[in-house]
Amino acid sequence: MTSSDPRALRNAFGAFMTGVTVVTTREADGNPLGFTANSFTSVSLDPPLVLVCLANSSSNYEAFAKAEGYAVNILSELQKEVSNTFARPVEDRFSTVGWWDGPAGNPIIDGVSAWFDCTMHKTVDAGDHLILIGKVQAFENHPHPGLGYARGAYVTASAGIDALSGTDLIVSALIEHEGKVLMVDTGHGQLTLPEIQVGKGGANAALNRLIAQTGTGAEPGHIYSVYEDEARETQHISFLCQAGSDHAAQGVFTQLSDSTLMDVADPAICTMLERFAAESRIGDFGVYFGNQASGRVRPLPQGS
Repeated sequence: MTSSDPRALRNAFGAFMTGVTVVTTREADGNPLGFTANSFTSVSLDPPLVLVCLANSSSNYEAFAKAEGYAVNILSELQKEVSNTFARPVEDRFSTVGWWDGPAGNPIIDGVSAWFDCTMHKTVDAGDHLILIGKVQAFENHPHPGLGYARGAYVTASAGIDALSGTDLIVSALIEHEGKVLMVDTGHGQLTLPEIQVGKGGANAALNRLIAQTGTGAEPGHIYSVYEDEARETQHISFLCQAGSDHAAQGVFTQLSDSTLMDVADPAICTMLERFAAESRIGDFGVYFGNQASGRVRPLPQGS
């Protein structure tokens, strides 16, 4: 297939899983303006730069090309309707969402996974799109799992686990806050992750019950590790979840030092935590598949 087939090329681009954002600004008269985009990426940490792409044919083109800045709102997995609203020709898109003015003056949508309020750093003409490079003036990051998009369909962190169930399936939660992980006592002077056996409701319901038991208020996250534990004769699935604070009704948020890892009772969980500590240092996470002794780590998509 050659690049002369635009539809086939677009379908191939769509195989790359991305996050979903709503990009917002204000028109010259002060009215808020926004559109749904998955063509968002980070560019630089120093200075802090991000970019989004806007089609030359977009009705928003003139306003964004002349704008002094814009905000990128990374949608959470519960905001499909927000995405749909800002992707359609709706007369007053902002009337259907809660929003406020960010520190740099651009509209910030309530309930998003993260937002970046930017001044315009540079615009670049690129084929049939305009690249908007923004300098981040302020941002916030929240624990809500992000909304994904691939091959023309939405993807959510919990979508692939609703059907999982069975008496031999164990769910654990790797709940993280500012580099620390929630660890609980096994009752024998050793440590482990919070875990629960999956019942008829499936893995998603089990994860929600487990998080509720910890009292952390963490958001259900993405799958971090899937393995067969032959020693325990169980299937194990662990989810990486983010907590907004270090409060917990059960367990303590703990730094993953060498001495902490030595106190972890289960060798498979210890190995998983060692991997998490290493990946946290570089900010590049993967998903493990295998058994308790050996397997393969597959990198997560980096589209968002």
